[in-house]
Amino acid sequence: MRVALLAHEQFPDRAKTAVGVLRYSDHDIVAVLDRDSAGDTVHDYLPDVQDAPIVDEMADVPDCDALVIGIAPIGGGFDDSWRPDVRTAIERRCDVIAGLHYLLSEDDEFCELAAEYDVSLRDVREPPEDLTVAEGTAGEIDAHVVLTVGTDCSTGKMTTSYELRDAARERGLDAAVAPTGQTGIMVSGWGIAIDRTIADFAAGATERLVKEADAEDVIIVEGQGALTHPAYSGVTTAILHGAQPDSLVLCHEAGRETVGSYDSFELPDPATYANLYEQVTEPVSPATVDAGVLNTYDLSVDEADAALSEYEAELGVPVTDPVRYDAGDILDSILD
Repeated sequence: MRVALLAHEQFPDRAKTAVGVLRYSDHDIVAVLDRDSAGDTVHDYLPDVQDAPIVDEMADVPDCDALVIGIAPIGGGFDDSWRPDVRTAIERRCDVIAGLHYLLSEDDEFCELAAEYDVSLRDVREPPEDLTVAEGTAGEIDAHVVLTVGTDCSTGKMTTSYELRDAARERGLDAAVAPTGQTGIMVSGWGIAIDRTIADFAAGATERLVKEADAEDVIIVEGQGALTHPAYSGVTTAILHGAQPDSLVLCHEAGRETVGSYDSFELPDPATYANLYEQVTEPVSPATVDAGVLNTYDLSVDEADAALSEYEAELGVPVTDPVRYDAGDILDSILD
């Protein structure tokens, strides 16, 4: 499928959905929409993903099949400045795919246009209607279940999940990601956005994903939020208990000391955070933090290596930056 990504004024640092699709999806990305960077290319910012031109608006995009909203703002709202681009996409007979809490399928203007031009509005964050509470049975499957957890939001849990999947497959293992967020769903083509499920059903939705993941050896559950996050700790705990993981991988961003967008809340040190995760999961399904991941995107090579060494010493388990280096560096620690 030929896809355009909407990432206005956020690419690449605050457009994690767009970056995730660029890095891991099988779609042919024909353009990225970002008014601030129009005229540049994706490789000007991210040399290790698909390249594509960055354009000002949908009218400048080559022929494509779909427009993907590549931004996931706090609260999942729809910015009205995107409306002209969505309108143009529909008029060009492109499907529109979004992972917002604001549902395009409930927008009167877009629904009328979609019907007129015979295109689909796909809200990947809308959960199934038949969810139930958890039965506490995810731990019964034979595959080794790995859950990526974080010290905060946007610390690399989704990225780590797919990098670990690819590293396991390179070793000949049957591995899959169980997507719990909008970006993972767009990449894999299935999943449930846990943060939009009814609270009582969130652990049950995670349990369903683990059971439905098509892999015999390794299932990597994509984590969300963080255990001490003042806004998103609920979804983190539901995934932790619903997945009943065998191993945890703690993801952190180098240099981050306070919760993103909540600067009055300091992050616990990594060792304390690892212990918290192990304590919370232990009564339901004991698991240990068997590896760590550190996002060193903004650091030089020497700075990154020093930060990784410090993080490894703090956690007492192998760590890596899976984008800069290789997720295979921590795979043995997880599987053993």
